[in-house]
Amino acid sequence: MKKLWSGRFKEKTSKIVEKYTESISFDKRLYKYDIEGSIAHAKMLGEQGIIPKKDADGIVKGLKEIYKEIEEGRFKFSEELEDIHMNIESALIKRIGDAGARLHTARSRNDQVALDMRLYLRAEVKEIISLLKDLEKILADIAEKNLSVIMPGYTHMQRAQPVLLSHHLMAYAQMFDRDRLRFEESLKRINVLPLGSCALAGTSLPIDRQYVAELLGFDAVSENSIDAVADRDFLIEFLSYSAIFMMHISRMAEELIIWSSEEFSFIDLSDAFTTGSSIMPQKKNPDVAELMRGKTGRIYGSLMSILTMMKGLPLSYNRDMQEDKEPVFDTVDTVKATLKILAEMLQNVRFNKVKMRISTDAAYSTATDIAEYLVRKGKPFRTAHEITGRIVRYCIDNNKGLSDLTIAEYKSFSDAITKDIYKLIAPAESVNAKRSSGGTSPEMVKEQIRRFRKKLK
Repeated sequence: MKKLWSGRFKEKTSKIVEKYTESISFDKRLYKYDIEGSIAHAKMLGEQGIIPKKDADGIVKGLKEIYKEIEEGRFKFSEELEDIHMNIESALIKRIGDAGARLHTARSRNDQVALDMRLYLRAEVKEIISLLKDLEKILADIAEKNLSVIMPGYTHMQRAQPVLLSHHLMAYAQMFDRDRLRFEESLKRINVLPLGSCALAGTSLPIDRQYVAELLGFDAVSENSIDAVADRDFLIEFLSYSAIFMMHISRMAEELIIWSSEEFSFIDLSDAFTTGSSIMPQKKNPDVAELMRGKTGRIYGSLMSILTMMKGLPLSYNRDMQEDKEPVFDTVDTVKATLKILAEMLQNVRFNKVKMRISTDAAYSTATDIAEYLVRKGKPFRTAHEITGRIVRYCIDNNKGLSDLTIAEYKSFSDAITKDIYKLIAPAESVNAKRSSGGTSPEMVKEQIRRFRKKLK
C-alpha cells in the first residue's frame, strides 16, 4: 500500500519498522475525534475558499460514511498506514478520489493528533467528573443514613477519639470533591484548539482557526504553533490528577480491606464484590478493594512514563510522543472502571454498628475530653494533659475503664474533678461535644452534608 508521504522516498518501509512504529492497534479508539476534527477542518477549508466548496462537502459526506462503517465494525484498519489519521484519510481518498487528497491541506499529523487527544480527553474528563459526582452523592447518602453510628477514630492506626461513621465517610467525600474540582479546572487547559499550527510553524494559507474552534466547541485557540504541537502538559496534568484520585481510592480500599477483616469486623462486603479461595473454603477475600489498591501503582507508572518521555524532548514534535496514548487510554479506562465499581460496592456495604461501638467503648478514647474538662476547670493544657495521662496509666495498671473509676479515684489525681466528669466520658457525649466548625458532632456533620450537597449542585 502506497504511503501518503511516499514522494520523498525511494525504498519501501521495512515490515519490521512498520510493526515497530504502528499505533493503529491502540489509537484507533480516536476515530470519532479524528473524524470530528477532520469534518470541522474540511468545512473551514471550503468556507475560506482554500479548496472548492463541493470538495469540502464531498469530504464531509465521505467522512460520515467512514464513521458509520467503523461504528458498525465494517472498517478494515491497516497496520501499514500506521495510525488512525492515515487509515481514515486513505479510506477517504479511495472513496471520493482527489477531493479526499485535499483534506490534509493546511494540516499536519502533528497538530491533528494534538487535536484528537484534546477532543478525546475533554469528553473523557467530563464523564469522569460526572462519575465522581455520583460517587460523592452516594457517600453523602450513606453518611446521612448513619448519623447515629459511633466508631473509633484513628491516628497512627491506634484508637484515638470517638467519631461519627458519617464524619469518617465524609472525609473521603471531601477528598473526591477536590479530585472533581481539579478535573473540572483542567478542562480550561484541555479545551484549547491546536489545529492550524500544522507541523510547527503555522501556514501561509488563509485559514480561520477561530471558526474551527467554534465548530468543535473550544474556548480558546493556541497562541504558539511550536508549543501547540509539542505540548503534552494537558495529558500530564490529567495523569497527575488521576494519580491523586487513585491515591484517595487506595486509602479507602485499604480501610475497606482492614475493616472487613475478622480482627476489625466493622463491615461486611457484599459477596458480589468479594472472591473465595481456591483451597480454603471458609475464605471471603476483598479482592476488588485489593485490585483498586493495586491499580493505583499502575496509574503512578503511567504518569512517570510520560514525564520521563517528555523530559528531554527538544521542540517541537518528536515521534517519542506517540508513546503518550497508551498510558492515557489505560488511565482513563482504569479511573472510570474504578469509579463505577466503587460506587456500586459502597452501596452494598453492611456496617457492623455494634462492633464499631464496642471498639469505641473498649478504648480510652475520651481521654482528651478529660483533659479539656480540666482546662475548663482552669488547668493549663499541659498540666491537664499530664493529669489525664496518669489517669489512663492507672486504668491500664488496674484493668479499668475510664467510666469504672470512682469519684474518689478521680479526685486522687485532681481536686478539680467532680461528678460531672461522668457526663463527658461516654463516647456519645464526647462526639456530641465536638461542635467546633468541621467537628464530628451530629449537628456539625449534618451541616457539612448539607453544604456538601449544595456544592454538588
